[in-house]
Amino acid sequence: MKELGFNTKSLHAGHEIDPTGSRAVPIYQTTSYVFKDSEHAAALFDLKENGYIYSRINNPTVAVLEQRMAALEGGVGAVATSSGMAATLYSILNIASVGDEIISVSTLYGGTYTLFNDRFYSQYGIKAHLIDPEDFETIEKTINPKTKAIFFETIGNPGINIPNIEKLAEIAKRHKVALIADNTFGTPYLFEAKKWGVNIVVHSLTKYLGGHGNSIGGIVVDMGNFDWRASGRYPSFTEPDTTYHNLIYADLPDAYIAKLRVQLLRDTGACLSPFNAFLILQGIETLSLRVERHCANALAVAKYLKNHPQVEWVNYPALEDDQYYERQQKYLPKGAGGILTFGIKGGLKAGKKFIDALKLFSLLANVADARSLVIHPASTTHSQLSEEDLKKAAVLPELIRLSVGLEDIEDILDDLDRGFQAAKE
Repeated sequence: MKELGFNTKSLHAGHEIDPTGSRAVPIYQTTSYVFKDSEHAAALFDLKENGYIYSRINNPTVAVLEQRMAALEGGVGAVATSSGMAATLYSILNIASVGDEIISVSTLYGGTYTLFNDRFYSQYGIKAHLIDPEDFETIEKTINPKTKAIFFETIGNPGINIPNIEKLAEIAKRHKVALIADNTFGTPYLFEAKKWGVNIVVHSLTKYLGGHGNSIGGIVVDMGNFDWRASGRYPSFTEPDTTYHNLIYADLPDAYIAKLRVQLLRDTGACLSPFNAFLILQGIETLSLRVERHCANALAVAKYLKNHPQVEWVNYPALEDDQYYERQQKYLPKGAGGILTFGIKGGLKAGKKFIDALKLFSLLANVADARSLVIHPASTTHSQLSEEDLKKAAVLPELIRLSVGLEDIEDILDDLDRGFQAAKE
């Protein structure tokens, strides 16, 4: 067959009809699998034959999700994890260890910021340099022989900034350093990571991919476009793994994913449950349709806020006067997603009144649900950051984050009117 389109892959990639004839992907709710005989068991454990051993390592339902996401991102393989944070952690630990370093842009989700800025060095001995995404000179000067990765978010959370991805890719390629993108806000529908030189993609499947706020999950996707031998930076890929009969991962076509699965996933166990994989697959089937509506509704909300007398500023890259508009048109031409931020006049006090008056928007710590959501990041998702780190992460006191859902736009705007009315009082 010819190369399938995005929507067709969303419905079919990775799934072959099993002996029962089930059209939907079955939920293989099992811990383990019966081996044909002793030789078959030994071959599986030696990685000489593909198959299923134990659901912590692989599972048929989860495998469909992994193959589908690899197909949508244009990658060679993927490993699903129990959460987006587990995916982010694994994406780094798979290539870095004690004494190594990474570089990340500073405009990050609060949990990722804390993981990199605080946890990595104290608990894993890995130094993370968090740098302004526009300071390319410092990014390049910070690279040294210990640098293992450059990390960025396709659309920053909650700054809603779009980095100069082409420039980051140029720097990474020049120094033979892996480029890792958190494409949670971008989605594989809006942003084609491989086209722009990204080597590894991570997602919180909890967000747009699942889309319905009912299951937590993450995934790491290998684009298959990085040479793990070229720079000499990655000895764990080029030197024998004594725990797997001196296997050299760089010899495998899916080196990065194979290593992640049989080392990190096997040994630390942040695996995704089959049931959550099933629910996330249901979300992926309608991904493009939902994201198109998210984008349309968010743009309408952004225009409404832009003209509102109680609003100081709006961050949404699809607005023509937004500082990231040209990058949005270049990197995400189908839309800027459903998440935006704005500054309310009156600061935190007015923001609390605004949020508490909303009826349709739910106040909770999630985004990219089918339903509209709202939060004040400085006092919640990023509250563990210092004032200096809040500024580096582009989190201002008056900033309110909206995740615009799939409701009728008239109802969404009516609810926002209710909030602004309360903020006046």
